Amino acid sequence: MALAFDEYGRPFIILKEQEQKTRLRGIKAQKANISAEKVIARVLRTSLGPKGMDKMLQSPDGNVTITNDGATILEHMDVDNQITKLMVELSRSQDYEIGDGTTGVVVMAGALLEQAERLLERGIHPIRNAEGYEMASRIAVEHLEHIAQKFDFGPINIELLVQTCMTTLSSKMQRKDVNLDLIKVEGKVGGKLEDTELVYGITVDKDMSHPQMPKKIEDAKIAILTCPFEPPKPKTKHKVDIDTVEKFQTLRQQEQKYFDDMVQKCNDVGATLVICQWGFDDEANHLLMPRNLPAVRWVGGVELELIAIATGLFMFIGGRIVPRFQELTPEKLGRAGLVREKSFGTTKDKMLYIEHCANSRAVTIFIRGGKRELRDTIEASQETSRILVLRRQSGVFMMHCVARNLIRNNSIVYGGGSAEISCSIAVEAAADKYPGENNPHFGIDCNDVGTNDMREQNVFETLIGKQQQILLATQVVKMILKIDDVISPSDY
Repeated sequence: MALAFDEYGRPFIILKEQEQKTRLRGIKAQKANISAEKVIARVLRTSLGPKGMDKMLQSPDGNVTITNDGATILEHMDVDNQITKLMVELSRSQDYEIGDGTTGVVVMAGALLEQAERLLERGIHPIRNAEGYEMASRIAVEHLEHIAQKFDFGPINIELLVQTCMTTLSSKMQRKDVNLDLIKVEGKVGGKLEDTELVYGITVDKDMSHPQMPKKIEDAKIAILTCPFEPPKPKTKHKVDIDTVEKFQTLRQQEQKYFDDMVQKCNDVGATLVICQWGFDDEANHLLMPRNLPAVRWVGGVELELIAIATGLFMFIGGRIVPRFQELTPEKLGRAGLVREKSFGTTKDKMLYIEHCANSRAVTIFIRGGKRELRDTIEASQETSRILVLRRQSGVFMMHCVARNLIRNNSIVYGGGSAEISCSIAVEAAADKYPGENNPHFGIDCNDVGTNDMREQNVFETLIGKQQQILLATQVVKMILKIDDVISPSDY
């Protein structure tokens, strides 16, 4: 950069070689990539395990999040390095596939790259390192299959599954998988954390459109509309001249007739509640009152879809979103055992509870908290860990993705680092070509229980989660090691 002046004495700046780019090649490029990943791994390393430390993250708008969840930390970090972005995608992949182990997979990738850096300094080619890691990952995955044990539970005997979820709170039914779209997480500031409740249905942050409308509707038949309660508006500019009282009365009668027809259509199909995506004016609101047709307005599109899913009987009957009044039929009405408006304390906050829906698997976890930061942290944690709900006659239990993974594959390996230690011994034994004896249950006694046997401590992880960690970390490390040329724009 240089400062110059034109013939009139006006200054201007000359940017030299502004098209020049910085470039790293060979071992320098690989070491730079490894260093970038090591920074992320070191940040997350202290958050790993039952005694992991929390991180305080502040967003650009000033919101503060305190968490030790790896996926949440990486989502909130402002990263611009391409290798660092790969680590964010790695954590997302683990979260999407398994829902657990997002911190461990990044820490494992960092540990592999640290060892790879030492091998590179000894002159071993990056491709040889990558191939070696690939072979080691196959040995480790096969060894996990060998040391895995079956976790027995059934439709009646679910106590072990409940115990698993209770002992894995620090990480995040008869079907072989669970539809997470049927589980909604909602939060509202106020109250105590103990006020958090499980709602058998959907909650909507709205209230009845008129204060005198009934606050409780049993056996509700719900018309879910995306068409507004108002006369149609011309798409072009228009002007209406009203110069007599008769013309005004005629116009008013036409509008009222239009409202009457819409309300009557809802009554004719048997609707006892109208939920509308759009608003309607006071005249329409007052017409709904004498006809005993409660209504809720300004409901978001995402919430409408959840309500439609929850109140639908099955694929083509009940709980249909209706875009035009002409298409409204009794078969398209959603069903709910109870719809009620709930007020919170002395505040004016109100919410609508749509409970005992036709689709009984739809539930909402409604979180309360004294501080917005506390509620947001809990809500983000619940979303990240993808809470599942297992119903039974005697109660309701919050189940984490650990439980879902056990339903998909009931094989487990023991935690506390015991699986990693056992895999390390197996890989070393395979490398040295000699058989070795080891206890695959010995881990690290973080909580000072007095035994290193994770089986006795009842600390374990799902087999598919651990295998996914190893495979994903290995693939990312191979990708990074094969990069020998980094071209990036230079900073002026």
